Amino acid sequence: MNSSNADGTIVTTADIGTLALSAVTSFGRRHKVISFSYLYGLTSLILLLLLGSGTKLTIDQQRQYNRIMSTIDLQAEYSAASRYHNAYNNYYQSKGWFSCDAHCNHYKSIMNQRKHEWDEIKAEGNARMSDAKSVAGLFSEVGVNEVQDSFWEYFQSGKQFAKRQSMWDAMFMGMRSMGRDENMMEYLFKMLIQVLINFSMGLLMALVIFIFGLWNIIQTYQPNPLTGLFFFVTAACAAFAFVSTYLFAIYGAAAGGVYGVVKMAEGNMRIENGRGGRGGGVRIGAGQRRMPQQNGWNRPHYQ
Repeated sequence: MNSSNADGTIVTTADIGTLALSAVTSFGRRHKVISFSYLYGLTSLILLLLLGSGTKLTIDQQRQYNRIMSTIDLQAEYSAASRYHNAYNNYYQSKGWFSCDAHCNHYKSIMNQRKHEWDEIKAEGNARMSDAKSVAGLFSEVGVNEVQDSFWEYFQSGKQFAKRQSMWDAMFMGMRSMGRDENMMEYLFKMLIQVLINFSMGLLMALVIFIFGLWNIIQTYQPNPLTGLFFFVTAACAAFAFVSTYLFAIYGAAAGGVYGVVKMAEGNMRIENGRGGRGGGVRIGAGQRRMPQQNGWNRPHYQ
C-alpha cells in the first residue's frame, strides 16, 4: 500500500513503518530511564505469565496462615460498624443547620466513642491480617494476587471513566457539530481524538493511584526494606508497561483505521476522476484534436 505526496514522492507502508521505528529508537535514546522501566516491566509481565502468579504456599504456611486469619473477629467489626452508623444517624438527626445544642453534643460524643471503638477493632483485625500475610510472604500467590486485584480494580475504573466521558463528549460534540453544519467525517475524527484523550487520562490516572497505594499493600506483608523496594519497583514498572502497551495498541488501531479510510477515499477519488476523464467525444480528422459531442454540433446554423 502506498501513497504520493504533493511533490509526487511515493510513500509506501514500509516507509511509514521505518519512520515509526526510527522515532521510537530516537525516543529511547533520549529517555533511557523511561525506556528501561518499560522494558523491565514488560519482561516482568512475560515472566509472570510464564511462571504463574507468585510462589505456592507450603502446607505449614497454609496452616499457619489460616490459623491466624481465623482469629480475626469479623462479627465484632460488623457490630462496631453498625453501632457507629446508628450513633451517626442520631447525631445527624439532632443537629441543626449551623448549630449543635446540648442534646446534639450528647449524641456527638456517643458517635465519637463508637467511632473510636470501631477504629480499635479494625486496627486489631488489620494487625492480625498483617501477621498472616507476613507468614505467606510478599512474593507468594497471596501477595501477588492482592497486587494484581488492586491493579485490575483501578484499571477497570480508568476504562469506565473513559467510556462515561466519551459518551458525554459524543452527545455534546454532536450538538455542537449540528450547530456548525459539520459533516460526519469531521465529527467522527474529532470524536476519535477525544476518545483517545479520555482513555489516556483515565488509564494514566489509574496507574498513578495504583502506584501510590502499592506501598501500603507492601507494608502489610512486613518485608525487609530491600525486598519491599524491589517488589515496589517491579510491580510499578510492570503496571507502567501494561498501561503503555494498551495505549500503544489503541493508538495503533486508531491510526490504522484512519489510514485505511484515507486510502479508501483516495481510491474512490481516482475511480471518479477516471470516469470523468473517459467522457464521450468524436475525432474529426487525422492529426486534429478530439472535440466533445454536442447535440446539433454538425448541423448548419439554419437547421
